[in-house]
Amino acid sequence: MLPRNLIYIGIRGTVLALDRATGQTAWQANLIGADFVNVVQDNGELYAATKGEVFRLDPSSGEIRWHNKLPGMGRGLVTFAGAEGQQSLPIREKQRRDEEAAAAGAVVATS
Repeated sequence: MLPRNLIYIGIRGTVLALDRATGQTAWQANLIGADFVNVVQDNGELYAATKGEVFRLDPSSGEIRWHNKLPGMGRGLVTFAGAEGQQSLPIREKQRRDEEAAAAGAVVATS
């Protein structure tokens, strides 16, 4: 069961649990890399994905219960389907940022 007083965010390879009332960090789970993290709640469970890998976390402590590297699948974005309370994944925003970064790199390289 998910604690009602916490909200979960994913950022830069990390999942954080924040106290709803104060905004203070209750726990932090460092996963891998420093990339986008998709976080989803499903049937009282907490899951996260980053760098093409999936994690199941303890919603009270952030302890990693299991980790699947999804061998042979690469390092792309992972999405979850059919999860209760799932927030929309801002994939288009990430794609836009990646495209801007690539374009900025190309401009620098040709200058």
